[in-house]
Amino acid sequence: MKPRVKLATTQTPDGDEMFLFRHDRDFLIEVNGQDLMNSRHHESELELARLGCAHLDSREASVLIGGLGMGYTLRGTLDLLGPDARVMVGELMAAVVEWNQKFLGELNNHPLTDPRVELNTGDIVKLISGSKNRFDAILLDVDNGPDAMTASGNARLYGVEGLVACQRALRPRGCLAIWSAKPSKDFEHLMLSCGFQVRRFRVPAFKGSKTQSRFIWVASSSTRALPPGGSEPRRPSKNSSKALRIRP
Repeated sequence: MKPRVKLATTQTPDGDEMFLFRHDRDFLIEVNGQDLMNSRHHESELELARLGCAHLDSREASVLIGGLGMGYTLRGTLDLLGPDARVMVGELMAAVVEWNQKFLGELNNHPLTDPRVELNTGDIVKLISGSKNRFDAILLDVDNGPDAMTASGNARLYGVEGLVACQRALRPRGCLAIWSAKPSKDFEHLMLSCGFQVRRFRVPAFKGSKTQSRFIWVASSSTRALPPGGSEPRRPSKNSSKALRIRP
């Protein structure tokens, strides 16, 4: 059996240790002993690109990806778009960018070297808040979804501030797609309360999996922009304010 080799280590913004390992041909990223990413389990990251870009009629699109990860969503997006498209990638941690450039690029044919890609290292909320009517799609795979794992500051992204900023940054009929390790009715209610039309998609965590699932929400101001299928979340009661309090 081939050993697991530690390739690199860094600290998250909250001060936790994050490690990059290689085991044979697979790569793993762990935080405090918990799996954050595994190169074997990338089907849901590809589905994020497919579902979030399904509405695009023109291949000359402008897409923002929040969270570089191991590059699977970026590769999936680039493969869907034409030569005149623009894809901006926002990644909080410089070490993740370095790991992609040094170790992980081989997984996806080095997507960061594609001339259509613009890389921005820093706070994704600031990036989105500074954009208006700019993107045809925003694809978010930051932490483990609404439940932050590596940076507590990412909670702003999944609160009212972040969702309203995404609305302003999207062009008419633009779509916001969000990856999550878990379902969340409270977060669905928050999106609905912010004026989004929403579809929830349950997707396999990895190819062939029938037991492990991930979740992708696709939201837009236009129902027609949403991809077919999925489930439509129930709207919260008019008398309920719980959803609006989950991310103060």
